[in-house]
Amino acid sequence: MRVYCLNAPFHRNYSSHQRSPAVTKSRTLYYPIWLAYAAGLLETEGFEVLLVDGPGEDITFEEAVARGRDFQPDLVVVSTSTPSITNDIRAAEALAEATGAYTVLVGTHTSAAPRETLEQAPRVHAVTRQEYDWTLLELARALEGGARRPEGIRGLTWRDPDGTLVTNPDRPYQADISGLPHAARVYKRHLFGHWTRYFYAITRHPVVTIVTGRGCPYTCTYCLFPQTLTGHNYRRRPVEAVVDEFKYIEREFPGVREVFIEDDTLTVDKKRCRRLAEEMIRRKVKLRWTANARCDVDYETLRVMRQAGLRLLCVGVESADQEILDNVEKRIDAGQIERFFAAAKRADVLVHGCFMVGNKGETRDSLERTLAFAKRLEPDTAQFFPLMVYPGTKAYEWADQAKLLETRDWDRWLTPEGLHRSVVERPDLPSEELRRFCDRARREFYLRPGYVARKARQVATDPYEARRTVKSLATFARYLLDRDGGATAVDEGAA
Repeated sequence: MRVYCLNAPFHRNYSSHQRSPAVTKSRTLYYPIWLAYAAGLLETEGFEVLLVDGPGEDITFEEAVARGRDFQPDLVVVSTSTPSITNDIRAAEALAEATGAYTVLVGTHTSAAPRETLEQAPRVHAVTRQEYDWTLLELARALEGGARRPEGIRGLTWRDPDGTLVTNPDRPYQADISGLPHAARVYKRHLFGHWTRYFYAITRHPVVTIVTGRGCPYTCTYCLFPQTLTGHNYRRRPVEAVVDEFKYIEREFPGVREVFIEDDTLTVDKKRCRRLAEEMIRRKVKLRWTANARCDVDYETLRVMRQAGLRLLCVGVESADQEILDNVEKRIDAGQIERFFAAAKRADVLVHGCFMVGNKGETRDSLERTLAFAKRLEPDTAQFFPLMVYPGTKAYEWADQAKLLETRDWDRWLTPEGLHRSVVERPDLPSEELRRFCDRARREFYLRPGYVARKARQVATDPYEARRTVKSLATFARYLLDRDGGATAVDEGAA
């Protein structure tokens, strides 16, 4: 049985698998990581799979449909995101018509709005909710056995032949994820011809992205994946398997400079982080790596991780205002954040700081305190961006209930160029004012003489950092220097 998995072409360099899907000013382009894991699981269970990443290959919509037609699949899987959902539905329906295959939409948007999505897609047979790897595997097995009414498959909302929409019970999150394939092996089979196109502004290039665990126990109101896809229970891959994948990447991806660990919060389990680092040291992993973390990692953990090759941590600072941090359920205080930055500097670990404006409780004074806080913390790089809300998150519910949403037209979550566009319109702090603040904050942060001098020293002494900095600057400079900031677009930098 054949399965065609598609991340549909949309805007050029559109990253559908990032937490805030869009074309970014830094031209970051994510791997289609969630779809790759699902495709890999299907392959390991004996199904013939073709995975196509439209933005990654930079192919046309028509070519993506033609590849599906030529492959003659029995099952078509198309990934979704909120800003691209109209395009994703169009791709799924075109493939359903071209192939006659059972067609399914998967991802964050279908998890948040399953029935609405099916109602808008009359030719699509089903959508998945939340983590979809094992849902697709069970569906593929059922279809292979001749079933056309997937009544018992948890995590699926589907269209009965009579047109009725049926919602099956939720699928429990897979407690043991050790059976997932190495994402790097899936990339090698399906994406290897263009893997160097994937680019993250905060990492050395070329880069390979993996996860070592799924889910996050924290409940930040704005964070997309735990609330729509992966859940709040952090489930871990075996440390040995993670290091196996690092060694595979070293062997099979010539010229690779870094691995990006895309767990929502790798440092949830600090003991495991130290065990992972120790295993990397024992097996002489040569690759440098970057990961997502919280501002609560102790010096000793940072020291061991740095010894094992950690180069940079991407952290969400969000705000200097404790009330705002509490409003977004960050479960951290400004003192912890400052101690973390001091420990990271002592351990020689670079930090990319994310600062979000426009959350509940934001004022003009709190904006200025956050900018001053960012300058005082001195991360290696920083991003400033207005709150972006997505269906399925508490932040979206808050904006909706407070009547702050400018629109519910998903197409307007982006600018015509595909850049981020804030749709939260607060009467006391209009989105245009927040955008202007982010533009000013970016200029003030990056154009300080002390920062420029520090970055110049870094570039002069580290050729790898020099290449990363020059490549990032080449794509981002016009937005940094343009005082208009690029119309209504907002920036999410590396994320």
